[in-house]
Amino acid sequence: MSNFEIGAISSLRSTVQTRSISPENFDGSVSGGGRATEGTGADCARDLGPGWKISPSVDIKAGETFDLASIQGAGRITHIWITTHTDNWRTLVLRAYWDGAEDPGIEVPYGDFFCNGWGTFAQVNSQMIAANPHGGFNSYWPMPFRTGARLTIENTSAVDVRIYYQITYEIGGDYSQEAYFHAQWRRSNPLEFMKTHTIVDGIEGNGHYVGTYIAWGVNSNGWWGEGEIKFYLDSDINGSDEEFPTIAGTGTEDYFGGAWNFDIPGKGYAEFSTPYLGMPQVIRPDGLYVSQQRFGMYRWHVLDPIFFREKLRVDIQALGWKSGWRYLPLRDDIASTALFYLDRPTARRPKSPSADDLEIHIGSAPVPDLGSTPPRSP
Repeated sequence: MSNFEIGAISSLRSTVQTRSISPENFDGSVSGGGRATEGTGADCARDLGPGWKISPSVDIKAGETFDLASIQGAGRITHIWITTHTDNWRTLVLRAYWDGAEDPGIEVPYGDFFCNGWGTFAQVNSQMIAANPHGGFNSYWPMPFRTGARLTIENTSAVDVRIYYQITYEIGGDYSQEAYFHAQWRRSNPLEFMKTHTIVDGIEGNGHYVGTYIAWGVNSNGWWGEGEIKFYLDSDINGSDEEFPTIAGTGTEDYFGGAWNFDIPGKGYAEFSTPYLGMPQVIRPDGLYVSQQRFGMYRWHVLDPIFFREKLRVDIQALGWKSGWRYLPLRDDIASTALFYLDRPTARRPKSPSADDLEIHIGSAPVPDLGSTPPRSP
C-alpha cells in the first residue's frame, strides 16, 4: 500500500527532481524545452524564431490516439494541466498505463475525469481537481509508478482536435511501496428499471477507494436523489460480502455532502464546490429542446479513504417519488467515474467506451406520470 500522504511536503528531498512534459518538451528532458523549430505556433513566431512559443499544442486527428507522455523509470505524476474546446470534452478518452501494462489503469472521458461530464463548463474548486475558466483543467491526484508510465488521448470524434497540456512529475524517490492510481468510467443510459448503477465492480487486491464523480441526467419529473450508494468490501465472517454492503449511504445528495434536495428555499438547486465534495453543475431545462435537468457531483475520500483488503464493488440506486409516499425506481442517464488506488497496475474494468457510448443526448427514456410529488423525506 501507499505510504504517501496527499499534500505532504518534506523539507529535505535532495534525491527528488522535477520534470515536466508538454508540447514544448515532449520527453521532459533536462534543457529540452523551447527547442522546437516547428509546431502549431510556428507561423505566429515567424518573426521571432526558436524559443518563442513555436510548439504550445498538438493536433490529434479524428480517430487517432496521441501519446501525451511516455516516461521511463520510476516516478510520480504530481500535476496535470490540460485544455481544449468544450465540444471535445466527451469525444476524447484519457488513458494511463503503469509499468508497461497492456491494459490502462485510467480510462475515462476527458471531461468526466475533470468533473465536467456534460460538455458545458462548471467551475470546480476542490483539492484534487480544479476546473477554471474557460476549461483549464487541473488534476493533483498523485500517480506513482515503478518502471514507467504512458498517458494517451484518443480522439473518437470525426474532427481533428487541438490540445494544450503539461504533465509534471518527479523522479528520484522511492515509489516501490506506493499504490497505483486507477480511474474507471461507466454509464447507464438509461438505467434499467429496478436495477442499480454500477460504479465499480470486480476489483481484487489491496487498496483504497478515493473518489466518485457522477454526471447525472434526470429523465423524470420531481426529485431524483433518494437512492443510496453502497460499498461491498472484502469478506465477512462467513466468507462473503456479496449480497449486503459494509457501507450503505442514506441518499444521493447525502453522499455528495448536501441535504434536502440540494434545495435552498426560494432558490431551488444550489451549486456548491468545496475541497472534498460538491455539486458544481446544475443544467436547467430551457423549456424547449433541453427537456431534462442534469447535474455534476463529486466526492473525494481523501481524509476518509475507504480501505479494502481483498475486493471492492460499489453501486448506487436511482430513486424518486410517486404517489402515497412510495419510492419510484428511475431510469436516468448516469455516468460515473470511480477513483481508487490498488496494489497492482491493472484491474478488472468495463469495455472501452465507443463514440456512441460517450455521446451526450437527451430524451433517452420516457417521462413517467408521477401524479403529485411529495417532498424529500428526512
